[in-house]
Amino acid sequence: MKKPTLMKKPLPQKKPRGLAALSPTRRREIAAMGGRTAQAMGKGNQFTSAQARSAGKKGGRAISKDKKHMAAIGAKGGSASRGTA
Repeated sequence: MKKPTLMKKPLPQKKPRGLAALSPTRRREIAAMGGRTAQAMGKGNQFTSAQARSAGKKGGRAISKDKKHMAAIGAKGGSASRGTA
């Protein structure tokens, strides 16, 4: 006795919703409006260059602890600049 074969129906294409449905230009405009509003309200980022430098160093120390990640970066080397990536 043969087993019945199940016909898989293709999934319907989902339409993007919300911000995903907007063009990249419009999304950028909306993000910019939000940034300007946050700055006007005094809630935006107000880092000095020294604070930004310190944060960058902290992030660099954190990522450099991941030996696998650093090895992968080293293995890539300059391949992207040589056009062999």
